[in-house]
Amino acid sequence: MRPTLVNAAKAPELVKKLFVTFGLLAVYRMGVFVPTPGVNSAALKDFIGNGGNIFGIFNSFTGGALERFSVFALGIMPYISASIIMSLLPSVFEHFANLKKEGELGRRKLNQYSRYLTILIAVIQAWGIASWLQSNPGVVINPGIGFKLLTVLTLTAGTVVVMWLGEQITQRGIGQGSSLIIFAGIVASFPSVVSNVWANFQAGDLRGSQLLTIVLLVLASTVFVVFVERAQRRIPIHHAKRVVGRKVYGASMQFLPFKVNAAGVIPPIFASALITFPSMLSQMFKSDNPWLNEIAAWLAPGGTFYDALYVGLIVFFSYFTTSIFINSNDVAENLKEHGGFVPGIRPGKHTADYLDHVLTRLTTLGAVYLAFICVAPFFFFDSFQVFLGGTAVLIIVGVAINFAEQIQTHLMTQQYERFLGDEGASGNRRFKGRGPE
Repeated sequence: MRPTLVNAAKAPELVKKLFVTFGLLAVYRMGVFVPTPGVNSAALKDFIGNGGNIFGIFNSFTGGALERFSVFALGIMPYISASIIMSLLPSVFEHFANLKKEGELGRRKLNQYSRYLTILIAVIQAWGIASWLQSNPGVVINPGIGFKLLTVLTLTAGTVVVMWLGEQITQRGIGQGSSLIIFAGIVASFPSVVSNVWANFQAGDLRGSQLLTIVLLVLASTVFVVFVERAQRRIPIHHAKRVVGRKVYGASMQFLPFKVNAAGVIPPIFASALITFPSMLSQMFKSDNPWLNEIAAWLAPGGTFYDALYVGLIVFFSYFTTSIFINSNDVAENLKEHGGFVPGIRPGKHTADYLDHVLTRLTTLGAVYLAFICVAPFFFFDSFQVFLGGTAVLIIVGVAINFAEQIQTHLMTQQYERFLGDEGASGNRRFKGRGPE
């Protein structure tokens, strides 16, 4: 990562994109400390605790914005929930499927629908949070309908700002804006997690062996995530001899790389957003609706139903995201058009079936890996009294690797353009001053 950033400093256009990215992330972090009026932040922070309930998990994704009840308390999660819904609608409704086929115009229309849906989800969550806060004595200073309306307006506006920041990072900066915002929130919460662990150790709640086990688990999970995220299945691709004009290109062999975890960090982020939304609603309204008490118990982090649902969503989104990112039929058709083929496999449909078979096996391994990393830490919570976020480690490592790869891609592109520019300049100098012969 360090050599990549050093080389990036030599590219002016890339430096500009990096400044935009870090500047917008700084704006987001400053907004986390702007409080929403009418709430006793100290009482709310004591209730949320160190992450042992669904609000603590949601708070870790917002970088402490929820426990401070800032204007960015909802974070980017409503936008992610809306994106999940919009990504599923084309497979259900023909209207959205047609929009998806219209190219750039259709994509903009779908993005506009996602923004409207984000506002609706933010309004529902903000109203639920306001109602939940009023049901806890001492948290709200002046309860009433005025507090609810002010909370809905403030949190919805904050969500719209966070959504705009994420889109600007994606368009004008480096990396995927939503993932980087979640990344920034998780990294910002790490110092408080470390201080809580150290405080528990000094208080005698954690023994030295347990503290050492925690450190080793974090290091081992980080190494494991890096290893799997970099792992690839390289499929050999042969190209036969080709005649282009008067030139004859000899046979060559290349490799088609398929990552073990082609979906990246999207499945756990989508699964967390989808499972957090009903969990928060059940926690908010369970005092007014007794039948929601049972739902809240089912969706409690670390419970059997919660773990099963979380694993199921991760597996589903792993297959769903991979199918969107990689279309085996398109890859096989492109290989056939360019004269490439997999040794021992006939071009066309047979190649597509073979690639689909390979992708299915890789996606299965990737889904098992994601589920293990995200769910295994829950089994250590009762023993160590700290929340070891496997999802947090996965997001941090995955986003950091993707960020470094995008920087390297920009560097290679600029070096290639500079090389072509030098070649063009030398060619102009070579023929400068020559008149028609």
